[in-house]
Amino acid sequence: MDVRQLRHFTMVAETLHFGKAAARLGMTQPPLSQSIMALEQEIGAPLFARTRRSVALTPLGEQWLPQVRAALHAVEGLPEAARRLRDGEAGRLDLSFVSTADYSILPQLVQRYAARFPDVGIVLTEATSDVQIARLAGGEGRAGLVIPPPGTALPAALAYRPLVSEPLVAAVPESWIADGRIAAPRNRLSAAAITDAPLLLFPRQAAPAFHDLVTGYYAAHGKTARIAQEAIQMQTIISLVSAGMGLALVPASLRHLARSGVRYVELDGKAPVLETGLVWRRDDASPTLRQFLEIAGTITA
Repeated sequence: MDVRQLRHFTMVAETLHFGKAAARLGMTQPPLSQSIMALEQEIGAPLFARTRRSVALTPLGEQWLPQVRAALHAVEGLPEAARRLRDGEAGRLDLSFVSTADYSILPQLVQRYAARFPDVGIVLTEATSDVQIARLAGGEGRAGLVIPPPGTALPAALAYRPLVSEPLVAAVPESWIADGRIAAPRNRLSAAAITDAPLLLFPRQAAPAFHDLVTGYYAAHGKTARIAQEAIQMQTIISLVSAGMGLALVPASLRHLARSGVRYVELDGKAPVLETGLVWRRDDASPTLRQFLEIAGTITA
């Protein structure tokens, strides 16, 4: 059966008259009758009960008619559905992100995109920068929010755009300040106070740029970071700070992650600045990605 036959069936079902149905379809009656008979032969049962005076739907025809109408409605909507997919107004966008982006650029970016393209399904996956870059280079996902490798040394197949830069602040156990273990006059910490304390940090393999930024701060002040514990989730690091296991240098946007027993303190002097950006495959022509990149382009680092 084809769409033409289904249209013939619905028209006869609506008029219950082959002559009127043929006229509405712009055809003569014999070809219409042949089309219906061919359809009934393919189904293996009559759709209409015919007499010289009347035409009526059989029980099969009555029950099949709503399904045929739904199918024809879907077919008629296919051109518009294709246009929406072509223009990135529908479909799916797979976006990965580092945990730090969850408190800075991710909410703003997703909100803007979802407001403009509400019919696109956004699939979010949290992952470290190294995992995201490997997956994208291997053909998985569409884009990722990453902390770029040192020198933005990405695989040649990937493109990168910086989105936001923010200073680091110290996440310090409240108990350390309360008992005088560390001093934070005017809610600021000196480099000496920071570099003498045990440090909680991302593993270098997971976020080499972030790791080097933090350890470089220690080196610039003549110290070597004393790493007490490593963790790949920022939420875990903040939990360890709350437990008094050490302090952490984190992006300023992490202030949005309120946790009992943790105080966020600015650094005296020039603070290190962390960059977060968007990475995607250069040859990815996905319409949803194209629209996402356009919106991301309105956000400046």
